[in-house]
Formats: sequence, structure tokens, C-alpha cells
Amino acid sequence: MADERDIADDSPADGGGRKRLIIIAAGVLLLLLGAAGAAYFVLDSEQPVLAEDEEAASEPVAVEQGEPVYYSFDPAFVVSLPPGGPAGMLQIAIDVMTRAPGVAETLKANDPMLRHHMLNLLEAQQATDLMTIEGKKALQVEIQALLSEKLQQLDQPGEIKGVFFTQLVMQ
Repeated sequence: MADERDIADDSPADGGGRKRLIIIAAGVLLLLLGAAGAAYFVLDSEQPVLAEDEEAASEPVAVEQGEPVYYSFDPAFVVSLPPGGPAGMLQIAIDVMTRAPGVAETLKANDPMLRHHMLNLLEAQQATDLMTIEGKKALQVEIQALLSEKLQQLDQPGEIKGVFFTQLVMQ
């Protein structure tokens, strides 16, 4: 009899206690799911901002693209060409185009150093190469690469958009 009474007493009490426990557990579970969902949306919306900050830190500073700015290396370059070619001397005037005014100012401020490196590059050219359009275009590309490298070494944001020969004479 005691067994029947224990079972009879436990059934209503445990059933009510279990229901209450299930309701509390369901409420806690809903709160945890709500908090997890809110955390996901908050962290997910902040994540692209962090990614943009990391990209901005790893990439060079974006320079505003404005109107073309030209810098002329003045006076014109005059160099001796390697012996054995059809010409022994090169006179060349070079203008550089950029869209960042800071680049033109950096070129002007560092003119002696840049002229030194450009003279070394020009003295190594073969006259036969410079007599063709392809040779002139190749020299333009080499000068642009040289100037871009020097700007990078000087921590100058911006880039050289074009190199133009405004005078080219070989004798």
C-alpha cells in the first residue's frame, strides 16, 4: 500500500513539477536563442567594417583622381649612347602625367635624384632600338616603372599615368 500511495503522491506532484521545469527550460532556451541571434546580427554587421578597415590598412591610401597634372623634367636630358650604334648622342625632353598634384610636387622636390636614375637608364639605351616606335614605347614603360618605384620608395601615394617624349633627337 505504501507503494501505491507513493506512486499516487508522486504522480501529480512530479507531473506539475515536470511541466514547470519544461516551461522554464523552454523559456531559458528561447532567451539563449534570442541572445545568440542578436549577437550574430550585431557581430555580422560589424564584420564588414572590420574587413574594410583591414583592407584599408593593407592597401595604399586612395588618392583622389582629378584633372591631369603634367611635370616637365627641365632641362632636356642629353646623354651619350653606347658606341657602335648609328647615333652617339641622345637629347630627349620628358613630360610626366599624373592625376595627383602631390605626385608632381614630389617629382619636383626630388628632381636631382630622379634625373640621376633616368640618366643611367637613358645611357643604357641602344640607338637602333630608339629608332623604332616599339623601342620608344618600351623606353616610356621603363621610365614609368622607374618613376613609380621611386615614388613608392618615397612613400608618395598616387601614380604616374603617362610618360611623354616632347623632344627626341639622336646624332
